[in-house]
Amino acid sequence: MRIVFAGTPEFARVALDALIDAGHQIPLVLTQPDRPSGRGMKLRPGPVKEAALAHGISVSQPRSLRLDGRYPEDARAARQALIDAAPELMVVAAYGLILPVWVLELPKYGCFNIHASLLPRWRGAAPIQRAIEAGDDRTGITIMQMDEGLDTGDMLLEHALPITDAHTAASLHDELAQTGGRAIVEAIEHLEGGNLQARPQPGAGVTYAAKLDKSEAALDFTRPARELARRVRAFDPFPGATMNLPGLEQAVKIWSAEALPATVDAVPGTLLKASEHGIEIATGEGVLRVLSLQKAGGKRQPVSAFMQGWKPA
Repeated sequence: MRIVFAGTPEFARVALDALIDAGHQIPLVLTQPDRPSGRGMKLRPGPVKEAALAHGISVSQPRSLRLDGRYPEDARAARQALIDAAPELMVVAAYGLILPVWVLELPKYGCFNIHASLLPRWRGAAPIQRAIEAGDDRTGITIMQMDEGLDTGDMLLEHALPITDAHTAASLHDELAQTGGRAIVEAIEHLEGGNLQARPQPGAGVTYAAKLDKSEAALDFTRPARELARRVRAFDPFPGATMNLPGLEQAVKIWSAEALPATVDAVPGTLLKASEHGIEIATGEGVLRVLSLQKAGGKRQPVSAFMQGWKPA
């Protein structure tokens, strides 16, 4: 099938590679403009652009697709590129731009989105992280027919995955990316075979996965320990859960922690114990034992290594 692909980060790159490996024609890729990153803050392409160029695929990087928006010249150039590409289908994965109606209606079969949740739960920007944070026991991939709403389109295919206590946002992301690549190839096979069935999303169970913000990083120790442990996993790698420790001017990032069911008579946030086995903090319910962490400007360390350079007062 002749497909235009729209995506930007690693999650989308996996899907692009899967489509290429399946033998589909990809005449054009849409991706976000290059962003500054690294110590030198040089402009760098995203993973999807790098993959497209490696395969000799044309790349368009409009700042907007709205013909009446802030960057109409970008939108007009992208529209012409899409018309020239003559796609039968557009596949979208973590692209980062809103698709206006003219884009949704341009391909013969419209636009399929690879969404990292079991819709209608966790529509929106951060479904992987919010599922872990909320304590969900499963998530998955939904292939969806896109419409004008925010992840509101008809569902075409679903693949579920369990969420375990070992999952971080990073590790679950990688599993879902691989699942998404397989799922979009499968959905297109069904489309080509004439047996792809669309069904509306249920009206019940809708939740929204708000975009992550750095302001969420600081742990609130009045919350239960089990909730804080989930937040640590959900915020790995971004924005990273943080807390303050005595003797250190800047907050440290917490990369792994476990909830202990112990009952303690101490103000939430009180440092109870610090050893090579963990740093234990009183919470609103139970104790949070920190197992790995990172000083500002340092590297991730197990608590045993961290304790060699820090002693509680």
